[in-house]
Formats: sequence, C-alpha cells, structure tokens
Amino acid sequence: MQIRSVLAAALSTVVAATTLTAFASPAQAASSSACSQQVTMRGYSDALDKTSYEGAFVGNLSSLAKDHRGHVFALSDRSKVFTLDHRLRPAGITSLADENGRALDSEGMAIERDGHFLVSSELEPSVRRFDRHGRLVGRLPMPDAFQGAPAGHGILNRTLEGLALDRGGRTLVGAMEGWLTTDGITTRRFQTWERHGHNYRLARQWAYTAERGYGISEIAATGDGRYLVLERSFAASIGWTAKLYLADPRRATNTSDVQVLTDEQPGVRFAKRTLLVDLSGTCPSLGAPSHIPSQANPLIGNIEGMTIVSRERGGSLKLLLVTDDGESPAEITRLYDVTVRLPH
Repeated sequence: MQIRSVLAAALSTVVAATTLTAFASPAQAASSSACSQQVTMRGYSDALDKTSYEGAFVGNLSSLAKDHRGHVFALSDRSKVFTLDHRLRPAGITSLADENGRALDSEGMAIERDGHFLVSSELEPSVRRFDRHGRLVGRLPMPDAFQGAPAGHGILNRTLEGLALDRGGRTLVGAMEGWLTTDGITTRRFQTWERHGHNYRLARQWAYTAERGYGISEIAATGDGRYLVLERSFAASIGWTAKLYLADPRRATNTSDVQVLTDEQPGVRFAKRTLLVDLSGTCPSLGAPSHIPSQANPLIGNIEGMTIVSRERGGSLKLLLVTDDGESPAEITRLYDVTVRLPH
C-alpha cells in the first residue's frame, strides 16, 4: 500500500467520535499544498487501486457520501456500495438492483438519516431508494423532459449524475451531467425533490452554466443554500481535467416549466457560479504517478465522487474526492484529501 500523504491530518474529526485515518511512509509524505486562495490539496491515496473486497472489485467508484454517524460510503457504478472504515478501507459491501433484479448504472448517492440510500442512474434516468441492506423500497418521480428520446430530451449516459441532501434531509438535489437537447450545450439543469414522510415530490428546478466541454460529475450541499459543483472533462492532448465551483441558486429562476434554456436567456436567472479551483491547472502533482502519457497533471484522474467529511471551526470544509478507474489498467482509483474555504 502506497500513500503519498497523511490523510488523517486532513480528514481529522468527522463527527463526535469518528475519525478517518490513513497511513504513509514518512519518506513519501508530502506537505500540504495550496491550489488557490480557497482550496488546498492536502494529499492523496492510491491504496484502493486494483483491490478487491469479498470477491468484488473495488473500483468504478462514481460517488461518495457520508451518513449522520460519520461513516463514509463509496458507490460503484456496478451496483455496489462499499462501506469505508476510518482508514478508508472497505469494511462492508451492499449490492443494489432495479425492480427486475438487474444491475444499475449507479452514479450518484445520498444517504438519509435512517440509513436509506438514494441512488441515481443516468440511463433512464432514475433515483431509487434502498434500505441499508440494499432492498429496493421506492422510486422518485422524474421530470418527463429528463427522459431519453423519444419520451424526453435527455442524452443517454449524460443525465442524473450528482445527488445531495440539503435542509436537514428535507430536500434532495440532483444535477444533470449533460444538457437537454432542447437547451444550450453549456446549460445544466438541477432538479429538487421535497420529502414528505417517506415520499419525495418534484419541486423547484434551476439552471446552471457549465464550462464548455465539461460535465458535472458530483455535487455537495454546503448547508447554507449553496452547492459545491465538480466539473470534469477529458481531452486526448492533456488527459483529465477537473474544476470545482460554488453554485448559489438562491435567487435563480424556477425553470420547471421552461422548455428551452440557453445561456443569457431573457427572463431566466441562472445560479450564480464561482470558480474555486482548477484542480488540474493549479494543484501541484505531489509526485503522483499516472499511466496516461498525455496526462498534463499526473495527480488528476477521472474524479467522479465528492463528499464533505467535516467542517472546521473557521468555516472551512474538509472534502474527500475519488476517481473512477473504469477497471482500466490506464486509470487509477485515487482518493484526494482537500480543504475548501468558502467565499462569503
């Protein structure tokens, strides 16, 4: 196991008595490095790369989520949820399936206070609700426009990607990875659901402008009505790139009934978007390896998962990020330890 930085220092206390730790050889440990005024890359770990747990491949990780007890879960897009212990090693596994017992293209995950998993699939698209044992207990309503053609305007494999619970679990937010065919190519729609008992109802929707050529891979609620938005892209000439933004939809227009959306559309106010860091452009490589010859910053891979693991007294957020290796020998399952200071 090779870990180039001490994750324990950055992931410190998650909740009261729960701490995430990892190990590093002192000779390989790297000091903390600022990527921007708001973001610091504290370290990374390749300890999960090309490993298995109870016969299941630990990879294809598309989302991270933390429950109210401080436990961290990693979602594989092969219908597996791995429970990670305080050393960020698998300590449990839960299998998921759709109504017909088939595997899901599971991409986003949020965890209710009672331990139920909310999991999105970008194929239909869908959001399903599973109990802590992986039993399917429900499915959320979906806007018709999000469906693929001919029923809707979604693009196959580019629909619901990120999920986050907000307002103490009363609101679920889902982010579209790509655009609807009726919208501009940089327009992304965020859909919310309001919880009523064990049921969720469609609620407000809002629009967001993504970087051209980038898709949204994950979101996280900051707790004040704003959201961290992770965008990533791949180009053969430079490899993977990733950028972290802060989205503020509090004054955004409800676009639920807006059939066509383009940037700068009259009468429609998009969410305010602030760049926090270009992870691929300004973060130091920390000596990280890469198997992709063209990868401009070898530290960066296909970053798909992100969760807030703790909050500092000064207001900074501790994040855990993870890449999706796609079971490819050219890709690495890599965890990142990041600190974010939010602007006011």
